[in-house]
Amino acid sequence: MKKAILSLIAVFFSIAVWANEEDSLAMEKALMKQVYDSINASMKYSTGTIKLPDGTIELKVPAGFKFLDAAQSQKVLTEFWGNPPSKETLGMIFPENGGPMTEGSYAFVVSYESIGYVKDEDADKINYDDLLKDLREGEKAENEERKKAGYEAIHMIGWASKPFYDKENKILHWAKELQFGTSTDHTLNYGVRILGRKGVLVLNAVATMDELNLVKADIPKVIHIANFTSGNTYSDFNPDVDEVAAWTIGGLVAGKILTKVGLWAVIAKFGKFIVLGIIAIGGWLFSRFRKKKEEQTEEYIQEAEAVPAVAEVAQAPETPQSPEAPQGGTDQK
Repeated sequence: MKKAILSLIAVFFSIAVWANEEDSLAMEKALMKQVYDSINASMKYSTGTIKLPDGTIELKVPAGFKFLDAAQSQKVLTEFWGNPPSKETLGMIFPENGGPMTEGSYAFVVSYESIGYVKDEDADKINYDDLLKDLREGEKAENEERKKAGYEAIHMIGWASKPFYDKENKILHWAKELQFGTSTDHTLNYGVRILGRKGVLVLNAVATMDELNLVKADIPKVIHIANFTSGNTYSDFNPDVDEVAAWTIGGLVAGKILTKVGLWAVIAKFGKFIVLGIIAIGGWLFSRFRKKKEEQTEEYIQEAEAVPAVAEVAQAPETPQSPEAPQGGTDQK
């Protein structure tokens, strides 16, 4: 895929050198669309019933949605969206007309955390305003770790949708509004947690804040796509043999579920910025080449302007000789 993108940039570069600025911008937009379309077209999706590794989880992907497997999802998340790699990713769920580089589209990243049976007795007692304050206070230490690993800081702006726990179906969901680095385009992370006998099924919606209503509208459908298989559901818990998780419902919302795999509690949707960055390299090379070309043209003009002056000197009359001196070409009698 990278080779395909770079090939497109090479074509853009070779043509754009001779184009004016307005045409170059139009070409850049066309190139970006070609890159996006190329990435989207390269993805292979599945629908229907999908059994994920180890048989603990089953997906029933209905009409209107499609599933991208783990290998392709890793590529999208790391290469195109700029996230740290994660072995826990099992796949991604996209709306039928969506794709990793589709404008106005979103995706749910599917993963599983085998942390044990999560008790939910505290669900009705949690003050989520206080939890928000705790999350903000914990930002500094987590962001230091992110910076050391070469990633941008993440700032919690607030709840895009306050946490809600469906005690009957054992499903927890909430939405965070986040700022990555100094970006003015805020990211939406809509988290869904489905509790099971030995762990938690994690669905993280990756979108922009503009897509919040779209994601909210799809939540009732999406939470029923992924389920634990028989023998692995929350009600199948056996206190004599099963491990109880150290985390509570509040801990899941706080993101502490991911401490054992690093501090990457959220996923960024930065595809357009990565592709723009690649295109910017081509644009930078183009501007450097054009600047060099302009410098060479300027030198040529200066040299060309200097030519008449040289000719003029060559054609100027010689300095008059002394009267006593004989004139060249005259015979003396």
